[in-house]
Amino acid sequence: MRDILVTLIVLGSLPLILRSPVNGALMWVWISVMNPHTQGWGFATAFPFAMVIALTTLLSLAFTREPRAMPWTPVTLTLLAFVVWMNVTLPFSIFLDDSIRQWQKVMKIMLMTFVCIMLIKSRRDVHRLVWVLAISLGYYGIKGGIFTLRNGGGERVWGPEQTFIGDNNAIALALIMIIPLMFHLRQNSPQRWLRRGLDGAMLLCALAALGSYSRGGLLAIAAMVLYWWLKSGKKAVMGGVLLCAAPLLLLFMPEQWGDRMDSIQNYDMDASAQGRINAWRMAWNLARDRLFGGGFEISDATVFAIYAANPNAVHAAHSIYFQVLGEHGFIGLGLYLLLNWSTWRSASVIIRRAAGHAELDWAASLAAMTQISLVGFAVGGAFLSLLYFDVPYYLMGAIVATRVLVERQLASAKA
Repeated sequence: MRDILVTLIVLGSLPLILRSPVNGALMWVWISVMNPHTQGWGFATAFPFAMVIALTTLLSLAFTREPRAMPWTPVTLTLLAFVVWMNVTLPFSIFLDDSIRQWQKVMKIMLMTFVCIMLIKSRRDVHRLVWVLAISLGYYGIKGGIFTLRNGGGERVWGPEQTFIGDNNAIALALIMIIPLMFHLRQNSPQRWLRRGLDGAMLLCALAALGSYSRGGLLAIAAMVLYWWLKSGKKAVMGGVLLCAAPLLLLFMPEQWGDRMDSIQNYDMDASAQGRINAWRMAWNLARDRLFGGGFEISDATVFAIYAANPNAVHAAHSIYFQVLGEHGFIGLGLYLLLNWSTWRSASVIIRRAAGHAELDWAASLAAMTQISLVGFAVGGAFLSLLYFDVPYYLMGAIVATRVLVERQLASAKA
């Protein structure tokens, strides 16, 4: 039944995509983030829905009369430079065949990210994009939160298999990132029942993140909440809510959850933590030795034998920063950090320029919540190999579109 439902939704969307390519961009985000076909058990699990959506969107884009100019902002220019550099480093990969396979996946994500940036033009499009992200990840948050309530936190929450968020740590980070976006939707939803539903969804997402037993997720949500409180205009109210909600959530979790979180303090005795540090040292040594890095796939015993302090502890990077460093060298790391800084600065410009304009409150809210979401990703991503996770790139696209809309509206008002 689930396979049929997903198939009907995708096939039913094709005429809408041909009518307007922005519908295809939003469908792509839904397919790539939620991976709804993984929730079935039959033919849909192997059907290339993403390829069908992508090809239909590109076809519609080729013939549409709608505006399709790329907004060349600091964010899009830096993202383009980062993508170009990944293509430059590809021929210098240590394991070229494996790198080409991963390169193909990454370039599909980047291509459709640029398509989304090109097509998201209006406030309505931005709003729909945020809703698609909230629904796609909120589904797993609500499901995981109910699962955690039902078993008393005794079992871990996992994401959909064979996806970016299949690992318990990855699903925790994704759910943490989506909470601020749900809060933005709550602020901009006039219906009372919808606001109450988003309140429940945020609570269940937080509970599911805790139920994942992710130590990196706990650090990410702590950093995000702290930054959120510091930037809040109602520190007393928010502080009171946190003081009431946080202890209840933490006390709900069982003893084994607390034991695992306490192990953060003893990272030097934890094999997993030591394996990650060994992988980080390997990436650092590799980048110092090779200007172009090692390519997309470097988690191999051969590479660790040359560059790692402990050649027998072969691990993935487990860090977005050391992942880009090892795969694309110091130039790649610099471009990636510049990309994130450009996005952050663009969000700050939106907040500053929208101040005092009631009609732009939605833009300031979205920019502020996106910054909070990116704080969670910056902290949690320091312990996960999620460099190519597509959600942060879609948020960058939302910031680009929002800044263009703000500047256009202010210029129009001034004229």
